[in-house]
Amino acid sequence: MLFHIITLFPNSFDSYISESIIARAIINKKIKIKFYNPRDFAKNKRQVDDKPYGGGPGMVIKAEPVIKAIQKAKGQKKKVKIIFLSPSGKQFDNSYAKNISENYKDIIIISGHYEGVDERVKKIFKTEDISIGPFVLTGGELPAMVMIDSITRQIKGVLGDIESLEENRNASPEVYTRPESFKHKGKNYKVPEVLLSGHHKEIEKWRKLKTNSKN
Repeated sequence: MLFHIITLFPNSFDSYISESIIARAIINKKIKIKFYNPRDFAKNKRQVDDKPYGGGPGMVIKAEPVIKAIQKAKGQKKKVKIIFLSPSGKQFDNSYAKNISENYKDIIIISGHYEGVDERVKKIFKTEDISIGPFVLTGGELPAMVMIDSITRQIKGVLGDIESLEENRNASPEVYTRPESFKHKGKNYKVPEVLLSGHHKEIEKWRKLKTNSKN
């Protein structure tokens, strides 16, 4: 799968995609991530934004450099999903990530900044507005990373075992490891006895109970 990221700040992705599961997915050629900086497509690389028509605070990223960046990313490909990150968009979730991973090989993610991107970009490419949650961030770079992570882990072979997907198994919200017991500020903290019993049916029942109690 190829992620095409339109962003003014491609370097902000470096530390995240060079570590752990995402880094391994890139090394193993499960995914590839390309960046397209609108500045590289602007007549004046120092100014890719301008004041909004109608007044208001902040600056808006111009349409032309973003359009050219998308065209470069899209190329001659016929089936490309173009996502416009917006706090007012459709809620992103695991179902959406799974659908994308199963139906697309090329995904273009437009990461806005400042007061956003000229609306005409969305009209030209008929993008889909997507939000990762009911809050506003300073830019679309973090949401893009969230989407890359969530979609990538749905790709076969990325996690090694499909059962590693938490959404595909009855994982408890409570997990423990060694030691079985330790003290902190005079209080003893122990692993629940059921997890030490080796009784798989009882463990499964305990996990279901814990999961339901958290919902």
